Formats: sequence, structure tokens, C-alpha cells
Amino acid sequence: MSDPADTPRARGGRDKTMAPEDVVGRLESGMTLGIGGWGSRRKPMALVRALLRSDVTDLTVVAYGGPDVGLLLAAGRIRKLVTAFVTLDSIPLEPHFRAARERGGLDLVELDEAMFLQGLTAAAQRLPFLPVRAGLGSDVLRVNPQLRTVTSPYGDGEELVAVPALRLDAALVHLNRADRRGNGQYLGPDPYVDDLFCEAADAAYVSCERLVDFGAPADGAAPATSTASPAPTASPASPGPTAASPAPTSQAAPQTLLVSRHSVTGVTETPGGAHFTSCVPDYGRDEPFQKAYATAAAAPDAWAEFHDRFLSGDEEDYRQAVRTWHKEQR
Repeated sequence: MSDPADTPRARGGRDKTMAPEDVVGRLESGMTLGIGGWGSRRKPMALVRALLRSDVTDLTVVAYGGPDVGLLLAAGRIRKLVTAFVTLDSIPLEPHFRAARERGGLDLVELDEAMFLQGLTAAAQRLPFLPVRAGLGSDVLRVNPQLRTVTSPYGDGEELVAVPALRLDAALVHLNRADRRGNGQYLGPDPYVDDLFCEAADAAYVSCERLVDFGAPADGAAPATSTASPAPTASPASPGPTAASPAPTSQAAPQTLLVSRHSVTGVTETPGGAHFTSCVPDYGRDEPFQKAYATAAAAPDAWAEFHDRFLSGDEEDYRQAVRTWHKEQR
């Protein structure tokens, strides 16, 4: 399903900006799709909402799951889920995931967090598997009988779990900043593993709060080294910059440049694009809205009303509906 012309070499220095709808237009039913972020933190929600507006379905989703997984489950788009958890953080179990598990029929591959990380690492390094101690002595091997163990070929002879590579057809991640060539920067306290999602995928798409110019070093040169750009205080419900806005110049501390352009196929600017999950320091999680989401998810009629109000239109309709909802809560 990969584009032969979309090689790491070809990805090098070209302008990769595109609209969220163009990203989703490159996805196909039946794909294995990785979604970055962690629980209800820095999820590419604008891209997930664009995906919900498409006909793409029958997906195998690989994620440290949050409302991204919940929304796709509620819409019936997931055939198989590979995950270590599906949570809203402040609400321990994602309600649509809970409902799917209680109904039965969801093809679920449940992995330990460390096993999941090793699976992505193996895919990023184009290895068939990587050994790990995690999972030994636990029920994860019982509930996943397809997992195998290997014996160390060295003198210790230790038995280890052989975690298979979690190879992805495509990956969606959300970063605080990105440039037009696909370099992505995080400004929060935790990078999560968005770089591995991109490296493990045949095609990776980065949404960002703001497009910037990291100093535009010559192709192949190292990025400029300085301090990270100051974070704006934009609200996810505010208009924010648009794709037509000129990209401000920014120099980034190299350790914050999490995603490298060689692994990225497309970049899209989506201010507030992680809402209602957090995108620290640009904004925190919208806890009141998340609570309303979880409450609605518990009852079919309430969910239908929530869907009609917030998910039946385009992204600007969503943002406007959220702004109106917050005004009503005052």
C-alpha cells in the first residue's frame, strides 16, 4: 500500500504541507494505522475527525489508545485493535472501548506497554521481532497465544519474549510545531513515542499546532541549535493560525526535534488539533468537555445527540460547537 515514489530520499527537502482531507485521502480501508500520543494526551484528533468524515473502515489500529480509539470504535471503523491500554487518563477506561469489550467481537491484541514499545522499535529497525523480559510470568502470554519466546544464544540461556514487529501502513501523530519539510518538535514534558510510530510506518503524517521555519538549514545540514520557541497560549477553541499564515522562523533545541523529515510523508497545520486531549504547553486537556464526551458515550441517545452536535460537520463546525458549548457552561 506504500507509494514507491515516497522513499526516504524523496521525502528529504520538499514542501509536504497538505490539508487534513488530503491526508485521509491517502488512507485506505483495511490498512494498519498507527496513531501517536498517549491516552488522552497529544492525540491527532483533527485527523481522526477527518477520518470519521471519510469512508475508510476495516482498520487495524495500533495505539496507546485514548479517545482516538474510542471515536473510531463508536463509528465501527476498527476491525482489530493492538494496544497496551485505552484510557482518558482522568477517566480510567475509555467508555466506547469499554462498550466494545462488553459487547464482544472486537479483535483485540493486548500487549504490555514495554512489549508495545519493542514492537514499534522492531518495525522501525525493520527487524522481525525484538526480545524483551516484559510479559514473562504474566497472563499476557496466555491471552496472546500467538506470542513466542526465544532462548538467548549466549551462555546465560535466558528465555525471553519475542515481540513481533508492529509494522504500519500509515501513522498519524500530532506535534506542537513542525516545518513544511516534516521535521516535528514537541514542547511538552514527554515525547511519547511519536518518532517510532513514524519510523515504523510506510507513510507518516504529522499534524501540528503551528507551522514554523526551524531556520531552514541546507538539505543534509544539522538543524540550528538554540532554545525552543516560546509557546503561545492559544485556546483549542480559538481560531489560531491558518495554513495560509506565513510560517514564523523558529530555532529549536535539537533534543526537542522528535520527528525527522526523512520519515514523514505529509504535514498539516491544525491549531487546536489535539482537542479535547492535551497538547502541553499549548493547552491542557479540556476536562469539562472530556467529561461531557464520556457521559454521552454511556447512553445511545445521548451519544447520538453528542455526535449530531459536535461530529456531523467539518473541523471548523466542531471548533465553533465547542466554543458555543463552553459559553453555555458559564
